[in-house]
Amino acid sequence: MQRRQSSKHSKQPLQVHHSNQTDLSAWRKGGTVDTEESVRNHQSLSDQKNDNEQDSLEQALSYFEKIQDRVSLKKSAVLQKHLSTVESIALKRGLPPEGFDVLLDVALSGKLADTVNTRLLKSLIPASAIPESSVVSSVSWLCVSKCSSNIQLLFLRWLITMFDFIDHKEQVHALYGIFFSFLNNEKLCPYICHVLYLLTRQENVKPFRVRRLLDLQSKMGMQPHLQALLSLYKLFCPELISISLPQKMKAYFKNADSPWKAAISAVRRRNQANSTVPQPLLLGIAQPLSRKRKWNTQLIVPASSASTQNSAVGGKRSGVDSFGANRSFPVEQLRTFPQLLQNIHRLEFPSQMGSVLTNPLLLHYMNCSKDASVYLRLYYWMGQTLQQECTWCVVDNNQHEEFKGFLETAYKAECFLQEGFLSCEEFLYRSLPLWDGVSCRSQILQLVSWIPLSTFCETKSQLCDPLAQLFFTSSLYFKCSVLESLKELLQNWLNWHVVQLDSEPDSQLSSLNTTLSGLVNGVAELINFVGRISAAALHLEKSHTFLLYFILDFYETVCDIYLKYKLPLLIMPPAGVFYPALLSMDSVNLNQLCYIMYRYRANLIAAKENELSKKKTQQFKFSSQTYQEYNQYITAMVGCLWTSNAFQKDNHPQGICLDDELLKKTAVQEYKNSFNIVYHPALMCYAVDFLQQVWPDDTTFNFNLIKGKKWNWYLRYLYGQGLEGLKLFIESSINRVSKASQSKPEDEKV
Repeated sequence: MQRRQSSKHSKQPLQVHHSNQTDLSAWRKGGTVDTEESVRNHQSLSDQKNDNEQDSLEQALSYFEKIQDRVSLKKSAVLQKHLSTVESIALKRGLPPEGFDVLLDVALSGKLADTVNTRLLKSLIPASAIPESSVVSSVSWLCVSKCSSNIQLLFLRWLITMFDFIDHKEQVHALYGIFFSFLNNEKLCPYICHVLYLLTRQENVKPFRVRRLLDLQSKMGMQPHLQALLSLYKLFCPELISISLPQKMKAYFKNADSPWKAAISAVRRRNQANSTVPQPLLLGIAQPLSRKRKWNTQLIVPASSASTQNSAVGGKRSGVDSFGANRSFPVEQLRTFPQLLQNIHRLEFPSQMGSVLTNPLLLHYMNCSKDASVYLRLYYWMGQTLQQECTWCVVDNNQHEEFKGFLETAYKAECFLQEGFLSCEEFLYRSLPLWDGVSCRSQILQLVSWIPLSTFCETKSQLCDPLAQLFFTSSLYFKCSVLESLKELLQNWLNWHVVQLDSEPDSQLSSLNTTLSGLVNGVAELINFVGRISAAALHLEKSHTFLLYFILDFYETVCDIYLKYKLPLLIMPPAGVFYPALLSMDSVNLNQLCYIMYRYRANLIAAKENELSKKKTQQFKFSSQTYQEYNQYITAMVGCLWTSNAFQKDNHPQGICLDDELLKKTAVQEYKNSFNIVYHPALMCYAVDFLQQVWPDDTTFNFNLIKGKKWNWYLRYLYGQGLEGLKLFIESSINRVSKASQSKPEDEKV
């Protein structure tokens, strides 16, 4: 491996080693090369100060480049001076690309004591980008073992942290085998695995490497870092790895704050605040970042100096022309959908997978990419972030707001992909028992709506039990929010089923039926869970109208599952939901219930017709209990709203059938009419208005006048008030002998 020749005899200023890097004068102006006119316009006292700092940095870099013999830090004032200069400027403004060659060489060559080398490595904060050649040169120093194991370990930590600031990575990828050879070093092994995890492509997976990892695993045990690499290998080449790996997420790599993260954030903010001109290369970002400490720092694709220089030098050239056919297209240059289509086979996801969440084009690419490693890497990154850095014990309000923003970002990405993240699901299962129901309420419940159906049957207790405890002990608004979230969860499952059903060819329908049973069971368990908590909540909240609306909104989805979502399942609402809705004092809820019962009837009739059809055999059939329960409910509704037999014909065990003697003791006159469409508490306001329009001079409000022909007029009046559900229910479920008939006929059962 070739190494950069030392210029120990040269007294000339440092030269640029790569055409795609900015020079020191550009770095002095904040990372862009200005014209002479712009330089004169921005010349000020601040520039003079920067010139002095620049001169000091050039002297320090020249000094470190010329070091040949070991120098004691305590005995050399010159070393102390230049080391302090590098540290102060690095922490203040970041180092230019040219400084990394020098400082990495001296830190890894073993010429100085570990104390000095440690301080140098901790000072390697980039102002724009890190040259790839500096990393290649550094790896060559690792191979000759000139530095101690502690310095090697610190360098690997630095490399992992700064991976996205490297301007190119092709030569670094070419060093894959060299990094792999360091796996035998037990101390370096976790960090080497992390580096390999970032570098691994399908062509890197070889049988001899798989055998090596399996041997290491047999010696060291099931270590998380080895498991991470094996999982990635198995995704690329499953035929090479026959052992089963744990499915559940683990914290594969340590995610402790490195000494560079806070420094990078501080330098970035300081440079942005002091800059008076656009700085596209400022710490590798093409747009200003939020000042937030943790959550947003990894959510934007980092730009490299190479990409910006290419666009600056050949601004009129298209992205396709700027890069060869065999070279990957930098994702930070991806700006439009046509660019995505033109370069879709040459894109490579950034190692900083969090940036994918906020990039719609990369999310589009995830949707069409069959590379399972992408989801594994995002799964790992989100799992690490949510597991190690999220806590409900948030003291700092700013950090709490950042946490909410991060969860919102994850939810929006799930909506875009129409798929929940397994990491978010595990985070919910782990956090719900500790959740107070107040912190990040909206974001947590939004994430609940994207829990995958495939794991619900196995983990329902982890979701339902803590959610039920919070549901019963929280406010009315919280109860309504939970019901809305569970309705969205059900709709997401049903939409997924419809998409899968439409996408499967006829030849695969038989295999699809084998998984239909699990789907039906999962959906049924969710509906039954919502039914139980809804009935209890109505009892606790005294059948509050607002709560009842959200419950009935959930059952609007349930009642149409068979026809709308093509799923052989239909579950009636429990009596604790049906009767409060039937006797509700709000017309909106009553109208909603009428529409739901109308759709139940349409679905049950369609199911019965399909069962009787000889042309179509069904694997699933509705239980006769469902039909019986529907008929009981429809009898109660017709008895209340139409025939005025509410208390006589309702034979449901939890219905409203009462003995005549008990009803007489209530001293209510004409109690049989108490819940028909004229006297019903939810519709009485309409009856009063109707009487005022038909008999404007009558102030007695005699409801007995609404009968016969006036009954039909009143029906048309109700239909004109927007009670569409009531209209559909009456027209579909009640057999009227004739439109002019004054009799009150019976209901139609299914």
